[in-house]
Amino acid sequence: MKIEIDVEDFAAQLKAGKGIGGKDGALTPLIKQLTEMALQAELETHLSKDLERNRKNGTTSKTMKSESGTFELDTPRDRNGSFRPEIVKKNQTHMSDELESKMLSLFALGNSYSQISDHIEDMYGVHFSKQAITTITDKLIPKLEEWRKRPLNTIYPFVYLDAIHYKVREEGTYITKAFYTVLGVNLEGKKEILGLYLNESEGAKFWLQVLTDLQNRGVKDILIASVDGLKGFP
Repeated sequence: MKIEIDVEDFAAQLKAGKGIGGKDGALTPLIKQLTEMALQAELETHLSKDLERNRKNGTTSKTMKSESGTFELDTPRDRNGSFRPEIVKKNQTHMSDELESKMLSLFALGNSYSQISDHIEDMYGVHFSKQAITTITDKLIPKLEEWRKRPLNTIYPFVYLDAIHYKVREEGTYITKAFYTVLGVNLEGKKEILGLYLNESEGAKFWLQVLTDLQNRGVKDILIASVDGLKGFP
């Protein structure tokens, strides 16, 4: 069973004015997909211990209640019946706020494999190996890449371009990196993230790469560009 995160559907719901949280909010299908992906990773880790005598065996469906809404959760099964999921236990029908937030933190991919694994183990007493975490993130990354390279509109009346500087730990030392953000206002007057880019420093040379990427993805004209203090930008 292949599970994909439908980022476009999530964005479309928000664009249509649907609320993020609450009953039947836009987060509900996202949490469903992430939870099912985590369960698949749990099963695959379980099966890796006994590949010769055990296999996947479809799914069973049950109704889950959460703060974000109600949804049908497809829980994977194994042929031998020895799989006991820990993220959402066999008879569990309600997702806690903490579990929802952890599923979304996996989606954010802001932590390393070991940090995500430690985070889940500390919260629920469930150990996820690097292999299991990789199973989840490897399914997410292609969808994120698809979003990052998606075609853009030809004209944006207003675009904000700025870089935020962060201290990050890399190979045991802390270094500064620039996170380039491009926020556009489209012809309908709605804001849209056009691109997110990471570099070790802010400079005109890298901004040129950013603008070239926007052009390659279809942008032909920007009426007003808001830029903060970068002399090399003009």
